[in-house]
Amino acid sequence: MGVDENFLYLHNQDKARHPLAVSRHALCDLSNVSPVVFLYLLKECYVYGTCKATAKFRVLQQQAYGFLYNDPQPGAAIFVAQCLYVLPIFESHCEGFSHLIISALRHFLKVGNGMNGIYKTKLLAAKLFLAIVDGTLYHEERVLVKILEVFDVSLSNIEKAMYDADEKGHTCQTAKVLVEQYISRLVDSQSYMTAVSLLEHFSIRESGESFLLKMLESKEYRAAEKWATFMGRPILCTLVREYVNRKLQKHAFDVIRQNNLREEFPEIYRQYKESKLKKLAEKGCWDVAEARIYDDRQLLEYLVYLAMEAGYTEKVEELCERYSLEGFINVKELEESIPTHRYLQLDELSIKEVVWVDEMNSLLDATCDIEECKVVGVDCEWKPNYEKGSSPNKVSIMQIASDNKVYILDLIKLYGDSPDVLDYCLTRILHSPRVLKLGYNFQCDVKQLALSYGQLQCFKHYDMLLDIQNVFKEPRGGLSGLAKKILGTGLNKTRRNSNWEQRPLTQFQLEYAALDAAVLVHIFCHVRGYTQPTGDQDVHSKIEWKSHIASHIDNSNSKISKKEAKRRNAKAKTDKAPQSIETKELT
Repeated sequence: MGVDENFLYLHNQDKARHPLAVSRHALCDLSNVSPVVFLYLLKECYVYGTCKATAKFRVLQQQAYGFLYNDPQPGAAIFVAQCLYVLPIFESHCEGFSHLIISALRHFLKVGNGMNGIYKTKLLAAKLFLAIVDGTLYHEERVLVKILEVFDVSLSNIEKAMYDADEKGHTCQTAKVLVEQYISRLVDSQSYMTAVSLLEHFSIRESGESFLLKMLESKEYRAAEKWATFMGRPILCTLVREYVNRKLQKHAFDVIRQNNLREEFPEIYRQYKESKLKKLAEKGCWDVAEARIYDDRQLLEYLVYLAMEAGYTEKVEELCERYSLEGFINVKELEESIPTHRYLQLDELSIKEVVWVDEMNSLLDATCDIEECKVVGVDCEWKPNYEKGSSPNKVSIMQIASDNKVYILDLIKLYGDSPDVLDYCLTRILHSPRVLKLGYNFQCDVKQLALSYGQLQCFKHYDMLLDIQNVFKEPRGGLSGLAKKILGTGLNKTRRNSNWEQRPLTQFQLEYAALDAAVLVHIFCHVRGYTQPTGDQDVHSKIEWKSHIASHIDNSNSKISKKEAKRRNAKAKTDKAPQSIETKELT
């Protein structure tokens, strides 16, 4: 469906050669066009348009908005009201077109255009409301609410429409009774949101707490919150208490926050914030947690407690110094009073040395050493980026671990000093078919490395890669959970989202990074002889890991033809024999 300067083109559904064309004059000059003809033209545009329904609706919405500027008689608002009277005869198009023309009128009035013949318009809209209520005319409930809102129909307008007499001589009592009866029918049919919208529109405040409880029993939380906000603080407080009784803490917190009820419910507010902080701390998102509570001293102290509990000493000192938390000055004494979790330590894995690599000679030495290994663990770390829509930070370090040594490569510095040497050395390691590379959820690292250092060939593909995560069908708790399952002790992941671009890294960061790579090798050593339940009682089977080894992973973004894909698949099949020979050595 396309619109040019002279015609609105409507392509036939059978894609005939000659498109139908309707002159835009028929739609732009509405002074002599009846509502029926206008709606028929809209329908034809919609039916014969060739683009998707949503796109057609948007184009027609823009057109309808523009058409209201072309002096429809006897005025834009009355013309739309007349269209709403006629629309039910268009059956399946009724609801969509109703929303369309009401939206167009709302936009038309919003930009400063007045409602010509306002008294007559409101009377017509009130009669439209009565016709819908008594079933003479059918419109969907949401359309009914929009009609009341856009035409600003009041109880006095409805009273006047009921008696068709002078508006000054009535008290609106009859109209109020009629509206309340209709609302009661809506409540009985559990159309709570429409009922609340009508109560709010006509400022009817007679419903009590029983109405609130009905909505909560039906789990109509949005309607309950809308009505409670309209009724004021007493009902809002009742709603919060009901949410707490029903263990809906998040809903309770949202109502407290949105309606400034923190003084009324300080404990609920604090408990929810603390639960959110604890979840962020468990994920290692300490900076995000701090950013959300930097102006709340009590919650900052709780964050310090969480850092102590996690053994994150440098975070404790950092927070105490930044926010002058005098009560936590003696960190060591407080740490002793807090129960600490048992985590895996580097010396338990027989790691003799952790080598920091940030210059070319040490990189070449590390490469030669790693090439002599049959199995290495590989992991990467980068500084998290919490800004929405922004690109992720570069991979900062890469850890490569053998059974007794871990090399930590400063990728940022090595790439800045000599990208060619870095590319050469990592190609020898990552492309080697003689060294089995172990990773955990390594596709994430693979993607990040390609984004960070796309110019390097070493990250274009990988040979002999085993993702430990794929070996276990139901991994729980990530790498830490797997370590606890296989080795009996989990990993401390509190420093996962720390600043990996700072130099030098802290001793805690170095140990964390080294552990993540070294534990992969030790898990693999256990996996080779490890058994797991098969489903039958007292029956165990060895874990199959050889079939999960990827002999070649292509990480390039270039598209390949079907013929090339078939060729690569055939080559992969022929490579199975030498792979089995190599993996045979590993067992």
